Amino acid sequence: MKSYKHILFDLDGTLTDPAEGITKCIAYALEAKGIMTSNLDSLKPLIGPPLKDTFMHSYGFEEQEALACVDKYRERFAMQGLYENMLFDGVPELLQRLKSKDYKVYLATSKPEIFARRILQHFAIDQYFDFAGGSALDDSRPTKTSVIQYVMENARLTSPHDCIMIGDRKHDLIGARETNMDAIAVLYGYGSQAELEQESPAYLLHSVADLFEFFG
Repeated sequence: MKSYKHILFDLDGTLTDPAEGITKCIAYALEAKGIMTSNLDSLKPLIGPPLKDTFMHSYGFEEQEALACVDKYRERFAMQGLYENMLFDGVPELLQRLKSKDYKVYLATSKPEIFARRILQHFAIDQYFDFAGGSALDDSRPTKTSVIQYVMENARLTSPHDCIMIGDRKHDLIGARETNMDAIAVLYGYGSQAELEQESPAYLLHSVADLFEFFG
């Protein structure tokens, strides 16, 4: 195993289980377009990728229509959906262990940074992060690759070979590859094993406990 110094975490499906809040907010946005959702579980596969892409690719909306849906989603998320969320078991202990071993820890999420930082504070894990980066409300960081690049620039990470990205969806793995860093795909989130294996991550782990073991 290579020696890594800098660990980038995805948020949704990697550190937290946001299913309740995200599915309710997607349903809320779709309802404004006259699309009713009878089963919130049917929306779980949409957790993770950038929302604009989700509305365009899954519902056939044009870009401006998709952006309007994102705004509607955020209307509910900012007030309520943000807190309909929970940490995966063992996450605070994992972050504490990483910091005690002098790893640098970062957040790289497709969730808007303003919401992501509030979630870290809500769960009292913000103290473990050297920098927390996310997407921008103005859609200027629309891909996971652009978010990872933004984190690297702000954290002054000049050697991607010292970095590793941890996430549960293909977008995390694609972003890592496009920024020349290794990736750990985790199977306890919302990406299927087939989805993750197709992107050939450096490592494929099943649980938070596996992450503990991986980083010693």
